[in-house]
Amino acid sequence: MNIRVGFGYDVHQLKEGLPFWLGGIELAHSKGALGHSDADVLIHVICDALLGAANLRDIGFHFPDTDGAYKGIDSKILLKKVIDLLRGKNYEVGNIDATVCLQQPKINPYIPEMVTTLAKVMAVREEDISLKATTTERLGFVGRAEGVSAYATVLIYAVEVKQDSDQLGGA
Repeated sequence: MNIRVGFGYDVHQLKEGLPFWLGGIELAHSKGALGHSDADVLIHVICDALLGAANLRDIGFHFPDTDGAYKGIDSKILLKKVIDLLRGKNYEVGNIDATVCLQQPKINPYIPEMVTTLAKVMAVREEDISLKATTTERLGFVGRAEGVSAYATVLIYAVEVKQDSDQLGGA
């Protein structure tokens, strides 16, 4: 079996008054992540990890912040496009393990909804997505509530493409 592993890391600054999107859902919070798209740091690291595993470069290559088409875009759309790219190269998602580093808000109550949302976008099983959260014990930019970061590790595997008899020269 051809399996590959990918890793992603992303950071976004937090600013007062912006919507806070994480894992494809909007969380109630006084601050939101600043970015060219909706700045969903969790989806961005998953995209980067998946693209890296398939050797398809990174999210900035496919969806550059210099392209107005991606201004304010829902990151779920980007994730769906990444999944389409993977499947176009005959890869499927094996599993995703991601960690969000955030002082506030506490996201544990939102994790089941995030998993359901992400699984639907990627058309994978919920049990193949592990999401966790941690603080930095009030240290650094995360601890001072100036930003949010996330890490993701993914496993993808190649799907054997079945050829029909016409492609093989059969009758």
